[in-house]
Amino acid sequence: MSTHKQSQRSPNGRSPKTTYIFDTEKCRVCPLRDPCFRGTRYKTYSVRFDSDDRTEQRQFEESEYFRARAKARYKIEAKNSELKQAHGYKTALAAGLESMQLQGAMAIFAVNIKRILKLTEIN
Repeated sequence: MSTHKQSQRSPNGRSPKTTYIFDTEKCRVCPLRDPCFRGTRYKTYSVRFDSDDRTEQRQFEESEYFRARAKARYKIEAKNSELKQAHGYKTALAAGLESMQLQGAMAIFAVNIKRILKLTEIN
């Protein structure tokens, strides 16, 4: 029933979208026009087609493995936040890959030492 359709690609070129354009003269006599028709000149309906990559990702996100891992993610994010906020891992102090590796090793070492000291105080 559409008068014409328009196909578009997303900016990354993966998920195409097709927009169907309808003539509102047909909408005026349709028995289902109340929830759909708003009195505009034309009516559009867009359908996005997922790429294979996105379909696979969606299936993976519905798996029990993903859900179990997502529940533990907050612990990892808290540790990453501590490294960035309290130990200067947010920005590099020197240029070069070796300098960044050394900075990362020192920051992680400091966090681990703090954790060991905290655990030994409890016992």
